Amino acid sequence: MSFPRGLCMVSRLAKRGFNGYRRLPSWDHRFPALIQTDFAGPPQTVLGCKDIYSWCLPSSYSIRHQIHHQTAVEEQLDPFSLVADELSVLANRLRSMVIAEVPKLASAAEYFFKMGVEGKRFRPTVLLLMASALHVPLPEPTDVSLGDAVSSELRTRQQCIAEITEMIHVASLLHDDVLDDADTRRGIGSLNFVMGNKLAVLAGDFLLSRACVALASLKNTEVVSLLATVVEHLVTGETMQMTTSSDQRSSMEYYMQKTYYKTASLISNSCKAIAILAGQTTEVAVLAYEYGRNLGLAFQLMDDILDFTGTSASLGKGSLSDIRHGIVTAPILFAMEEFPQLRTVVDRGFDDPANVDLALEYLGRSRGIQRSRELAKKHAELAAKAIDSLPESDDEDVQRSRRALIDLTHIVITRNK
Repeated sequence: MSFPRGLCMVSRLAKRGFNGYRRLPSWDHRFPALIQTDFAGPPQTVLGCKDIYSWCLPSSYSIRHQIHHQTAVEEQLDPFSLVADELSVLANRLRSMVIAEVPKLASAAEYFFKMGVEGKRFRPTVLLLMASALHVPLPEPTDVSLGDAVSSELRTRQQCIAEITEMIHVASLLHDDVLDDADTRRGIGSLNFVMGNKLAVLAGDFLLSRACVALASLKNTEVVSLLATVVEHLVTGETMQMTTSSDQRSSMEYYMQKTYYKTASLISNSCKAIAILAGQTTEVAVLAYEYGRNLGLAFQLMDDILDFTGTSASLGKGSLSDIRHGIVTAPILFAMEEFPQLRTVVDRGFDDPANVDLALEYLGRSRGIQRSRELAKKHAELAAKAIDSLPESDDEDVQRSRRALIDLTHIVITRNK
């Protein structure tokens, strides 16, 4: 069985060649070498990574894709539309993966996987597009059917990374809402508000355990290590946020490190895992990591801006949520550089609404919002540069996926929710 054109192109790409690799910039020495891994062998039937037939797409996809190929190569497309069918299957798979024996736990675990509240699946979209963008020539097998099977299995394993990433992400949301005492999420009541803190924590733990089972089924020690590190980073970032000293709360460096741990580590290391499963070189895997890292940082910077400029309706949560919880983000940090006296207000804390109002007054007089946007744009540009630095390919599907990844960097910094 083979996937439609645009999903598993490895065997087709084997007939083509890249035009060579570009050298990485000087920062590549910071990252450990990656191990290229083999993925040959029968697909695992462990929960989360079932056989390749479970990801069969409807025939309408190939028809639509063929029609699209007749259009201009440079046509602008919604990046989400390129993987819409896969995302639909992924959503169904996730709903089946969070079923538990205890009805109450099952209800809690599936709370944010239900139709209508599942979000736009931003992270799985990035990972599926990255998988398509990184297809490279493999030794052409003598048996064509064997080549198709290898291609299909690779895509299935990469889809499994998308599932795992989404489960880890949702688990972190459940835990964060408990820690923040949030009452809304994605426009509805948060799980802790609806079912209580204890069940929300257990539901998050359950999702992490299911993610671990799926991760183990990949039988790739480096990928397991990467995503296990992500979970550690999530805990580290949350702890950093809860236990800041006065100097740390006023440090942009501390804020960016915490932001990487809480937001960017998941997407960057998942992108890296996609490259590792594809047997990519160290240089390509690092570029995938850099794309995810900078996209994640830009995404969180925009979230922090929207906490001040957005509305409850568009954000699905109360505006000024961070500052009311005493969390100092980039806009306030930049404002403090212009108005050092704001540091005194920050040190007093924001339990008193008068301090919140005073901080907002300083922010309004400063370039805090503008400078935060500029920083988000800088990271978006670095993410796009990482995609531009990938080995060249003349394959239209690869090029289209790479353009979509670049388009996502623009979407991230121009969104209003």
